[in-house]
Amino acid sequence: MNIDWQGVFPAVTTQFREDMSIDLAETQRVVDELIKDGVTGIIALGTVGENNSLTIEEKVETLTAIVEIVAGRVPVITGVSEYDARRAIQYAQAAEKAGANGLMVLPPMVYVPQPNEMAEHFRAIASSVSLPIMLYNNPPAYRSSIGSDVLDELAGVENIVAIKESAPDTRRFTDLQREFGERFVLFAGLDDVALEGLHLGARGWVSGLTNAFPRESVELVAAFQRGDHQVALDIYRWFMPLLHLDADHDLVQSIKLAEQVMGRGSERVRPPRLPLVGKRREQVIAMVEDAAKTRPSLKTNKAA
Repeated sequence: MNIDWQGVFPAVTTQFREDMSIDLAETQRVVDELIKDGVTGIIALGTVGENNSLTIEEKVETLTAIVEIVAGRVPVITGVSEYDARRAIQYAQAAEKAGANGLMVLPPMVYVPQPNEMAEHFRAIASSVSLPIMLYNNPPAYRSSIGSDVLDELAGVENIVAIKESAPDTRRFTDLQREFGERFVLFAGLDDVALEGLHLGARGWVSGLTNAFPRESVELVAAFQRGDHQVALDIYRWFMPLLHLDADHDLVQSIKLAEQVMGRGSERVRPPRLPLVGKRREQVIAMVEDAAKTRPSLKTNKAA
């Protein structure tokens, strides 16, 4: 599949049973419902998919199940989040064999690499597969920034094609476009600066809260793309209290709780994460319930 790098690509959740084993059937159901609600791609096993809480065998099993249920309707991109290039290559090659359409590659976990080390990490993974690659830049979460010096070294690597930009400083979008033009397709990767990213040149949105409100997310981007900027802004302002959750340390728990409130999935997370408790849990539930009561009417899909 040739990936059309635009639109809404939710970072989907991995569903667990009570014993913390992976519930493949529920994971498939969650993904299938998102596609029916109009998303244009799937990010499997990203941060929200709890990538680093799974063994490589579990990752391949989960990805295979997702590819199966998607059945070619939209592209499936899988996160590659490993400690070193050897493990990353092992998973990237397994993902290609399992039918993934692309990779979303993170810098090495735990170790903070120098620019030349980061470039070599990405280059090694890219050379091991034929799949297109989106680089994932998220300095607040992973302490590593994919700077211009790294991208300069990677500009000649043909299958590195896109960047998920999750730095909270939206100036990055303009800086990257000024320096690299159209060489890399830009995606907004932080929910609460998504519309700003689109205005500054991002062609799509890798989203967390889309898991709870997919139709609104799809319409936000569709409205922007057709030039209906007031509609996009109205949806964005309605959505913003929830979108801020994506920038918090407990984003995975919050997104999965929001899914559960909306009847779309379970809040179960794997340790070291634990479900939200106390005032934080009450706060998130209240935010989701309020959003559900006040959700906007949609032009292309009427919300229930």
